[in-house]
Amino acid sequence: MATVYVIYSSELDKFYIGSCLDIDLRLVQHNTREYLNSYTSRATDWQIYFRIDRLNSDQARKIEKHLKRMKSR
Repeated sequence: MATVYVIYSSELDKFYIGSCLDIDLRLVQHNTREYLNSYTSRATDWQIYFRIDRLNSDQARKIEKHLKRMKSR
């Protein structure tokens, strides 16, 4: 099952929206800068702000895209 999540960094005072299959592993990846060129690699204090669990992958991607569009407006 997939999860849509919003994480927050107080260091940057920024939010990030994403989706994944394993939220615990993904949060560790954000905080350890596993992907050096990613948006979240600028901080190491990401915390889960909001999450929606138990979605299928297609639903999670659609919700993630919708939230990102709302944020841009």
